[in-house]
Amino acid sequence: MAWTSFPVDRFQGAVRAPGDKSCSHRSLMFAGVAEGVSEVSGLLEGEDVLNTARAMQALGAEIERTGPGRWRIEGTGKSGLRSPEGPLDFGNSGTGSRLMMGLMAGYGLTAEMIGDESLSARPMARVMDPLKEMGAKFSPDGRDRLPLTLTGRSDLQALSYAPRQASAQVKSAILLAGLNAQGTTEVTELRATRDHTERMLRSFGAEVTVRAGSGTQNIVSLKGGQPLHAVETIIPGDPSSAAFLIAGAVISRSGGVVVENIMSNETRDGFFQAIARMGAGLGAEEIGDGAGERLIDLQAATSPLKGCEVPETLVASMIDEFPILAVVAAFAKGETRVTGADELRVKESDRIS
Repeated sequence: MAWTSFPVDRFQGAVRAPGDKSCSHRSLMFAGVAEGVSEVSGLLEGEDVLNTARAMQALGAEIERTGPGRWRIEGTGKSGLRSPEGPLDFGNSGTGSRLMMGLMAGYGLTAEMIGDESLSARPMARVMDPLKEMGAKFSPDGRDRLPLTLTGRSDLQALSYAPRQASAQVKSAILLAGLNAQGTTEVTELRATRDHTERMLRSFGAEVTVRAGSGTQNIVSLKGGQPLHAVETIIPGDPSSAAFLIAGAVISRSGGVVVENIMSNETRDGFFQAIARMGAGLGAEEIGDGAGERLIDLQAATSPLKGCEVPETLVASMIDEFPILAVVAAFAKGETRVTGADELRVKESDRIS
């Protein structure tokens, strides 16, 4: 299929952002092990999220689509997850596969995990290593990529761990394993990363503690054995999707856009902070909350832009927005420089190249 793009004089309107993928994955996982029946609306129904839904079904959760973006999930509760009858296929989803590794590690089950060619080339050792320390096993020995077989343990041991790189996926996998571990699990991050796991766990009734460490360190801990309880929740709109519309408004000749119902979270707003440094005119109106997150309507208008320095402290909060940041930077007067973006080398593709 061929697509043709034409220039426009005006880029204006209001649109509702699609559901956030990170929150969509987590809502299925957490509701899938909670006690009771959860109702989730606004779920992003892309293939990555649907693969997570199918995986949770195979592990024992009862999941039903009741309408566009609306899902009913009856969790396994105290009975816990069970070994699936066949492989769990995560397609191209690093989030789904890595977080599910952590979630499954705390149950006495065995599960084969597979993915597509791209996911099968991505390293998993950063998640596997701490889970092994807690007592989970992976086979074949020495392999750090999918396909893998995970054997969890119902007597998983809590862990205090300091990842060498700031990664929300690694942190989240360890915390999810810690849900069913014996003792208190603690993760010390080099700097704060996306905190959707912490926020949503709290919305499901878990107690999660966050405190500052030395320098930029962020320390997250939770006590094992906490039950999750069913919720009725709205998935917030995806700031990564909103970024493209906001960018279109600020670089157009005559732009005025409102993106409704998007998540406002400082671990995800690096792109908006970066273009604000360039001079983008942005405004926000708070409208409520969903899945433990604040919801806003975000406005943007045509703005004169200038190049800026994007510091390492913003990188983790805009890991998915660098392609569109590059587009905005191309319209800015002067040079835009980004530092500390090495994590982009090990995503589903090398996003720097």
